[in-house]
Amino acid sequence: MQDPNPIPWGAQDRFQAHFIVRKDVGDAVGDYLAKTILTTKGHFGSKTIVKVEWNGPGSLASKLNDDNKLNEMIAKQSIKNSTIYVEPTEVAVRIRSKWDNHIAFGISKELYEIYNKIAGHIKTI
Repeated sequence: MQDPNPIPWGAQDRFQAHFIVRKDVGDAVGDYLAKTILTTKGHFGSKTIVKVEWNGPGSLASKLNDDNKLNEMIAKQSIKNSTIYVEPTEVAVRIRSKWDNHIAFGISKELYEIYNKIAGHIKTI
């Protein structure tokens, strides 16, 4: 029998790319947590990024803050693409950004290079 009052939720049109760096973090989970903090100017559609900083309790955040070229690359991206999260799992470290719908979902060459540089910093810790 079909439900006469179906719930309006179901499969959502949202996607997210995760870049996985194989790394056993052990007990040093805090060393691999980082998130971008964006300083912006302007409003709405004309909002631009002035400065990119990394926030996190460990050595990865400070290493990423020291990479000026990486932060300049991130500042050239859109606000949504510049919001980057780095999170450890049990056997790897995940790099991701915000959710997208099926039309906007994609990874540009520049964004891939940014994630690749972040992965290089993760491997050196």
